[in-house]
Amino acid sequence: MAAAKKEPTFDDRLRRIEGIVAELEKGDLGLEPAIDRYQEGIALLKDCHAVLGGFRKRVEELTAEAEASLEAYAADPDFAAAEGDEDGEEDS
Repeated sequence: MAAAKKEPTFDDRLRRIEGIVAELEKGDLGLEPAIDRYQEGIALLKDCHAVLGGFRKRVEELTAEAEASLEAYAADPDFAAAEGDEDGEEDS
């Protein structure tokens, strides 16, 4: 039974994009191989953007969960001051 091919990680894709950029900047490739590398790089870039979008969504969800679970400590003097003066200015 053949092992399933492992999906490249974000870092793997980024390293490959960097390698492609280096190859293209070097200028040793012919036109057709250069176009092939460029096409591969664009596909990898789209994959990276999708992965980053997923990470952003995860961070936003985790942040929302953390903020929802936070409660101010009632005995905290800063909390009491904020409760009594919601415009942010201290009483004189």
